[in-house]
Amino acid sequence: MTPHRPDRRTVVKGALAITGAALVNPRALAADAAAPAKEPAAKRIKVGVIGCGSVARSYFPHLAACPFVELVSTCDRKGERARRLSRWWKVPNRFESIEQLLAGPAFDLLVNLTDMQEHEAINRAAVAAGKHVWSEKPIASTLAAGQEILADAKKRGLRVWGAPTVVNSPQFRFMKKTLDAGTLGRVAAAQACYGHTGPDWSAFFYEAGGGSMPDLAVYSLSTLTGLLGPAKSVVAMTSVVTPERTVADKGRVKVAAEDNAMILLEHAGGVISHVQSGFNYFTPAEHDETRQDHHTLAVYGHAGAMRLAGYDWAPHGVDLSTETEPATKRHAGEKHDYVWQQGASLAAECLATGKEPPFTPEHALHVVEILTAARESQATGRRVALTSTFALVK
Repeated sequence: MTPHRPDRRTVVKGALAITGAALVNPRALAADAAAPAKEPAAKRIKVGVIGCGSVARSYFPHLAACPFVELVSTCDRKGERARRLSRWWKVPNRFESIEQLLAGPAFDLLVNLTDMQEHEAINRAAVAAGKHVWSEKPIASTLAAGQEILADAKKRGLRVWGAPTVVNSPQFRFMKKTLDAGTLGRVAAAQACYGHTGPDWSAFFYEAGGGSMPDLAVYSLSTLTGLLGPAKSVVAMTSVVTPERTVADKGRVKVAAEDNAMILLEHAGGVISHVQSGFNYFTPAEHDETRQDHHTLAVYGHAGAMRLAGYDWAPHGVDLSTETEPATKRHAGEKHDYVWQQGASLAAECLATGKEPPFTPEHALHVVEILTAARESQATGRRVALTSTFALVK
């Protein structure tokens, strides 16, 4: 159940800042990991984590530092991975299947860090067993399936959330505030790009249900729909540029999922946005950590433009220029606590305190519908209308 995140080579490198040293003294890092709250928790949420690969190694320092979390169990079908994380973080229980995990010691929140193709079935089983869910992306394989999971959760009084948490960054908040204030004038268009040369440690990225869209484009889609509002329709082209890959877990494999994608979105008011993603993009320094400062996303209006510096999962600032102040100025560039792996900790905080995070399952499901619509558009050559919507938490 190797979990996933943008450019897992990046995770293995970029997460070394908080995870590499964990191989030597993991618990010492907990005090330095970004915690979602500074005050002692009145209540601790018992957490079970399924999927103990590279992403889990980034999540665990944050979870261990969270005052709202009590780590109860780890689970991975590769049992040694679950045992290793249990030893590092002193988690008392470890299992090798979702069935064993759900039948084991009680916990409140399931943190799902498995392969993207596994998310839907595991999330459905967890809700049926009475667990709240934090899921890495995507939350489900289709909009209909995700809506079923969410409806079942609501019926049972449970909460479900899904990555990514890009709307929680101070850079996103600045961009949203700027748009809401009308600083850019009439907004016309936006664009985003996210790609690298492709993960080389697991085949699931290239198997059916994988691909660059649910692994990479999901970030840009979440940011742009968060800024511009839900999409009304989608036109897309996808392709496979590299038909075979060599990966660590299975050797030479045929590529079934798209490794190259261009997605065009129609928003309200005539606004159009464009997202491209792929596993065939050369990036200097191998997409090294989070230090790259180039613009990965931009929004254009008739009176101004703003560009995001760095990736939206690890942003550095927002560069803004307007008619009244044409010289580009950097905003929201201060050090902040936002990190991509904070979602599960924020979910635990929400359960413990009633505080609502700005990301919602409805937003995550809207992005899922965009992904499936993009594939439908490629298959049919048509524009695909969307049916889902969402509202951002203020």
